[in-house]
Amino acid sequence: MYAILDIETTGGKYNEEGITEIAIYKFNGQTVVDEFVTLVNPERPIQAFVVGLTGINNEMLRNAPKFHEVAKRIIEITEGCTIVAHNAQFDYRILSLEFDRLGYHFDRTTLCTVELSQELLPGHDSYSLGKLTKALGISMSNRHRADGDAIATVKLFKLLLSKDPEQIVFKKATRSFPKKHLDTKLKELIKSVPSETGVYFMHNVNETIIYIGKSKNIKKRLTQHFTNDNHKSKKIQDEVESVTFIQTGSELLALLKENDAIKHYKPKYNRALRRTKFKVQLTHFTDQQGYIHLKTERADGRKESITTYSNTMSAKSSMERIVAAYNLCMNKTQFNSKSGSCFNYGIEKCNGACVEKEDPVSYNKRVQQFIDKHSYKNKSMIITDRGRKSNERSFVFIENGRFKGVGFYDRNNDISDLEYLNSMIEPMSDNRDAKHIIQTYARSRKRLKVIALEHISNS
Repeated sequence: MYAILDIETTGGKYNEEGITEIAIYKFNGQTVVDEFVTLVNPERPIQAFVVGLTGINNEMLRNAPKFHEVAKRIIEITEGCTIVAHNAQFDYRILSLEFDRLGYHFDRTTLCTVELSQELLPGHDSYSLGKLTKALGISMSNRHRADGDAIATVKLFKLLLSKDPEQIVFKKATRSFPKKHLDTKLKELIKSVPSETGVYFMHNVNETIIYIGKSKNIKKRLTQHFTNDNHKSKKIQDEVESVTFIQTGSELLALLKENDAIKHYKPKYNRALRRTKFKVQLTHFTDQQGYIHLKTERADGRKESITTYSNTMSAKSSMERIVAAYNLCMNKTQFNSKSGSCFNYGIEKCNGACVEKEDPVSYNKRVQQFIDKHSYKNKSMIITDRGRKSNERSFVFIENGRFKGVGFYDRNNDISDLEYLNSMIEPMSDNRDAKHIIQTYARSRKRLKVIALEHISNS
């Protein structure tokens, strides 16, 4: 019995991906006897390039079941089956990773249709699923979606079975991926940390910090570090002797504390994370007619920006949402620098700033609303989030446009008391990475509570 599947993911760092969609077809060698197809809420953002490839975005997954809600069904439909996928090592790794996060040992044998095709169908220029199925005359629809790719893999698998009636090649290609056996040291380190949100610090025998990370579940993240077999992970596993941690409750505080600690301690295995976290910034300028233009450009510390983005795709997606949300003119953004009416004006989604039908004052009012919401230049405010326990809240303190630090407060106390607030703060460096973290987090958390603090004097 076979479980032929395809998985779509969020993309991102190795072993930090999450499943966004899964399709499984249980196949008895002749026909499909069961199937399971669903979107999955990965509880983490999708990389912009993946959205462009699959069409699956964060909004589509908001109400989708989380992996733990579909895990039982996946176990049942794959029980007693060999997992079959096009590039099976990837799909099996992702599936095992999700089960690892639940603390469940998922163990199946696998067959890869790429490997089988190369052996049984030699001579093709490409063995990617799309090109191979096209060359073989296998119909395919809904490319780069789990259901479409899985159905195409079922059809390909049927063909491959017919090419190997004695299953000689199939038996040779069947793989198993036994879980790595953790030594006692690593097991004890995993036991020493909680399944909570926070920042963790790995120390060597001299108590020097060699790696700093953050996670919404420190125990699961540490397990990933100690079961990965890439070069960096193996070196960390050999060197680590102890792990300390700070619980934050809030992912935003964990991100800020991680950023601050990496810059301070400069751990040897955090070299990549020492670099700037953003590559693109959003700026504005006023043209000769008095209209404010929004423009994305390469990040430049010498220029004042409204907000920042990790990459160009993320910036482009955000700009599209801004234009739609504030009814802006496409000609007043980088989308279109041509003269005359913009595309949105033709479909009545632009009030006509492009042809000077809408005056600069009324147009700029909407642009300024966006700028005021997303830039905290000269603003004083606190951003509140969950705390480490039920009667506690966390806060990020921004004073006169400068990030001052973070802290926790009792939810029963008056947070408008600035003397109390200052007594609870943990000071942190105000840098552009910290600003980027705050703005990015605020954009993705629409229900995040922001409280303006009026009449704060300069400290």
